[in-house]
Amino acid sequence: MRRRVLQATVAAVAVAVILLGFPLAFFGAQFVLTSANDQLTGRLTNLTRTVETRLEQGEEIPQQTLDNAAEGRPDESSVEVFVQLPDATQLTAGEPISGETRVVAQPTESGALVVMRASYWDAYLRAVQVIFLVVAASVVAFAAGIAMAVWQANRLSAPLVYLAASAEQLGSGQVRPRLDPSGVEEIDLVAAELARSSDRMAGRLAAERQFASDASHQLRTPLTALSMRLEEIALASSDEDVREEARISLEQVERLVTVVDDLLTRSRRAQGGTTEAVHLIEVVRQQEEEWVPTFTKAGRDLVVDVSDDFQVLATPGALAQVLATLIENSLKHGGGTTTVRARPSGTSGAVAVEVSDEGPGVPDDIAPRIFEREVTSGAGTGLGLALARDLAAADGGRLELAQRRPPVFALFLAGVPRLLDPQVILPAGTSISSRGRRKRRGQQPEGE
Repeated sequence: MRRRVLQATVAAVAVAVILLGFPLAFFGAQFVLTSANDQLTGRLTNLTRTVETRLEQGEEIPQQTLDNAAEGRPDESSVEVFVQLPDATQLTAGEPISGETRVVAQPTESGALVVMRASYWDAYLRAVQVIFLVVAASVVAFAAGIAMAVWQANRLSAPLVYLAASAEQLGSGQVRPRLDPSGVEEIDLVAAELARSSDRMAGRLAAERQFASDASHQLRTPLTALSMRLEEIALASSDEDVREEARISLEQVERLVTVVDDLLTRSRRAQGGTTEAVHLIEVVRQQEEEWVPTFTKAGRDLVVDVSDDFQVLATPGALAQVLATLIENSLKHGGGTTTVRARPSGTSGAVAVEVSDEGPGVPDDIAPRIFEREVTSGAGTGLGLALARDLAAADGGRLELAQRRPPVFALFLAGVPRLLDPQVILPAGTSISSRGRRKRRGQQPEGE
């Protein structure tokens, strides 16, 4: 968009400069040359009239008159004057002119001949000056056109870039911040429609999530009661067959609870994420406060090396759960000091959060399958890392085993791009007039 607007505006300015500049330079030079010829002819006519008047009155022609005619006015070039009287007397004035000259002559009724000679180069120099001025004006106009094209392209493309980002986030089920008016009515109308669509989608997502929460509660309560009842039956009954049937039924209930959890998890994932701009240091400090006492009791240290400047796109609760899983995993299976550090990853603004310790590392036989369910070294259930990986993927992140010995788990998260900051890319716009739109919607409720 920006490049096309820039190219179209520059092309229009170039065509305008060419179509106006070249003819203006040509006709300007022609006008200067024609004016020089007309000016010389006028000076000749005036001198001829003066000479004829003097001759009719029988007076001599003073040399001062010829000198004044040769010098001309301050804005006129000097010429060489030659006058031949009827008695063959010759009078001259002005400096002799060498080189290519323009010659005009006019006889009088008394038989005298008045001749003027002027240099061609004076007229040509003035014509060249006119052409130079036209070229300079064209260059200035072209530069001004390019500057205006760049400004207009930025003014149009910046809000469109942010609109694209808003539409992408809206498509993924995330509510974007309101867009400041850009001063372009069409763009502002699109932004308003996106805002309304975002509100409607947020309401629907909130209703669906509430339904999922209610369904989870309504299903878990009877299932929990049923599990407890089956456990009581298994403990109270002395019949081995009854206890076996109770155990089998309890396993079925637990499997049903697992199915419900999986369905709810898939439903939430299909509805779209809830990522937002999160200050990484806040989540890490929260985990530090929770885990430092436990590490201290175990005789180990938990060190945090995270800058205050890192912002990531993530769900705060999910991010906290992933970090808690990695820290707990380090506490159970690692050794020495556990370090949580963050660093930039690549050139796209991503952030890598690394959790490492000084323990023996991950065994080679389970390292390739460390994130699979029920894969464990024997001291856990094997579900923590698998769940952490799913939570990271749901927010568009990635959890990897970056190094086996000493163990380093890396969580890659999308950073908050500065180019998507409205205060950076969205220029301050003026209020737009949308009276026509308000008139069309005047009878509709405010919060349709």
